[in-house]
Amino acid sequence: MIRATGRIATDRSPAIVVGLDCITGLQSTRIFSARGIPVVGVVGDPHHFCARTRLPVAIVRAPLRGEPLIDALVGLGERLDQPGVLVPCTDAAVLAISASRDRLAESFRLVLPDHADVERLMDKVGFAEHAIAAGLAIPPTAVLRSRADAEGAAASLSFPAVLKPGLKGPAWLAATKAKAIRVETPDELLARFDEMRDWADVLIAQSWVPGPERSLYSVNTYYDRSSTQRVSFVARKLRQWPLDTGTSCLGEEVRSPEAEAIARNLFGSVRYRGLGYVEAKADERTGRLMIIEPNIGRPTGRSAIAEMGGVELLMSAYHDALGEALPASLEQRFRGVKWIYWRHDLQAALVRARRGELSAGDWLKSISGPKIEAVFARRDPLPFVADVVNTSGAVIAAARRRLAAAVLGRMRSRPAVTAQPAVDAGRDPAHRTP
Repeated sequence: MIRATGRIATDRSPAIVVGLDCITGLQSTRIFSARGIPVVGVVGDPHHFCARTRLPVAIVRAPLRGEPLIDALVGLGERLDQPGVLVPCTDAAVLAISASRDRLAESFRLVLPDHADVERLMDKVGFAEHAIAAGLAIPPTAVLRSRADAEGAAASLSFPAVLKPGLKGPAWLAATKAKAIRVETPDELLARFDEMRDWADVLIAQSWVPGPERSLYSVNTYYDRSSTQRVSFVARKLRQWPLDTGTSCLGEEVRSPEAEAIARNLFGSVRYRGLGYVEAKADERTGRLMIIEPNIGRPTGRSAIAEMGGVELLMSAYHDALGEALPASLEQRFRGVKWIYWRHDLQAALVRARRGELSAGDWLKSISGPKIEAVFARRDPLPFVADVVNTSGAVIAAARRRLAAAVLGRMRSRPAVTAQPAVDAGRDPAHRTP
């Protein structure tokens, strides 16, 4: 990691990984670096464990959203001697870059849908309304802009259900790390709506699609500058963390023509260009796949499973942005490749084991086979070490807080001790010193 302070000279166009300080950014950096592409990493938190990479990456520190990000990228562009290929790794970065693409066009290359389509598909409210109008397969959904909307959803949706924001803005992120909040009853939906209405301007309520984690499928895809689909890679979750509404911590590549058709229907409903991702879940009652959410214009944490499976997903985006021929490896080979984030998978497996849902043997079997690892890499071990150290520190701190709370609780629960007056030596006990 090299902090970039002056001119950045490279022998070919660098990949500008916006959000190196997340797992998606770290994996993207490793993929580009392994293929000889110079990388500039834009980080909001240089102390994040993913930013501890020892790969030869030039680091630029900047906010990862809004005008401050764009200003930083404009300044970065003035220091590049080759046009950079922008690879935003967060939704906020995609939105900011898409809105300011004209300011960035001189120094950077990027393939994205029109900005109106970026906003429509990225905002869960806009996407829900678009999906209903286009006849896309989504669960029963209600848009909540008021208490009256919430009451209508409580009366009409089936339960359990989930509540989620249109966009995860600063208020939502300050309140929770969860992507969505599960509610079991109509009354709980109303109570949580009252609690969460300050976290986001608009909320989405959506009926829960019943089925295990293994029924969650994902499609990573790439549409070139002419809106032609060039890459498609299908995987499914085996475990996720947190358990109900979390992100994948163990997944595997699979065949699913239905999932591929779902993705084509979604991205074909607009003039799509660039990287795309859609997650869909098979309803255990009907077997029908329902769209849970799309990700627009960026790689995801599980994108690296495509490269491990022989599909050059990110390199397709890189070459197409520069107007170059795409790589030869564009078809999924079905090698049984898996993707794992060890820390989260151990957490999920332990909870499953406590519930009696997973044995040690079943866990070992589930993680067997060829794998791409989210954080650990033999040639770049420091992010993994930093993640373990940070987690250990958090666990110890939490244990200390629990111990202190327990001790304080015991002290408060003890009956009060009343001081007894002393008895003077040689005097009758009835005559006590006050």
